[in-house]
Amino acid sequence: MPSGLLLVDKPLGVSSHTVVSWARKALGTKKVGHAGTLDPEASGLLVLGVGAGTRLLTFCVGMGKTYQATLRFGYQTTTDDAQGEPIPGSGGPVSACTPEAIDEVVRSFLGDIMQVPSTFSAIKVDGRRSYDRARKGEEVVLPARPVRIHRLERGDLRPGDGVLDCDLTVECSSGTYIRALARDMGAQLGVGGHLIGLRRHQVGPFSIESAIPADQVLPEHILSLSDAAKLIMPSVRVQGPARDDISHGRKIDCAGWPENQPVAVLDSTGETLLAVIECVAGRSRILMGVPQS
Repeated sequence: MPSGLLLVDKPLGVSSHTVVSWARKALGTKKVGHAGTLDPEASGLLVLGVGAGTRLLTFCVGMGKTYQATLRFGYQTTTDDAQGEPIPGSGGPVSACTPEAIDEVVRSFLGDIMQVPSTFSAIKVDGRRSYDRARKGEEVVLPARPVRIHRLERGDLRPGDGVLDCDLTVECSSGTYIRALARDMGAQLGVGGHLIGLRRHQVGPFSIESAIPADQVLPEHILSLSDAAKLIMPSVRVQGPARDDISHGRKIDCAGWPENQPVAVLDSTGETLLAVIECVAGRSRILMGVPQS
């Protein structure tokens, strides 16, 4: 079974764990993991690691992401999405939500912001998931944390019965909650808001256009360790004694290489990943070794 990364298009209505289970069965291996979950109510790109590729997932976790979201203005819900119950008194007349007013609010969320995650999130509070506490009726107060919104583009506006739906393209840092963005935009407009649709289009260098349906996974769809690593991080090629030293986990002189960040070390052909290292003060430090057959 080849090792590497697998890009799949998660459908609506299933969990990320279910998609991992499908992949394990299709590929005949238990060694499959993912680089960042998607809620069952969200669809789109899920990056899976297979075999030794599960170790590459460590370097994918903090990557920026791009989503296509649909926000509904008019009221807030208990979960900040369509799965929750409307919060009494959280709504307001959407007649004031002109395109100009919405665009002004959208612009105000660009850049570095402090965001309070949704109470119904997987963040742990005293060792327990926030959503577990919230579902049991416990009061959960999550602290605000910094996130970065690189790009926000408003799409179509569709009025409904006392509500207004708004399409939004969001390019953001890892750790950004789009449900919280919908909630906060609705609050700033004075009408309440929540998320009703979400699709992930991009994770770092990986795009939904390269993904395969989650129920059609085959070994030939796996992106090799070397090709995946070259997309994730800078790469260098080595040969001779340096190749042997890296393959056996020994330090080498890496002066002139990118420093203080993960670097993929490849063989002279660029087709085999030997290790992922960090170059510190001109000497290598192994972050991920790759056994060679």
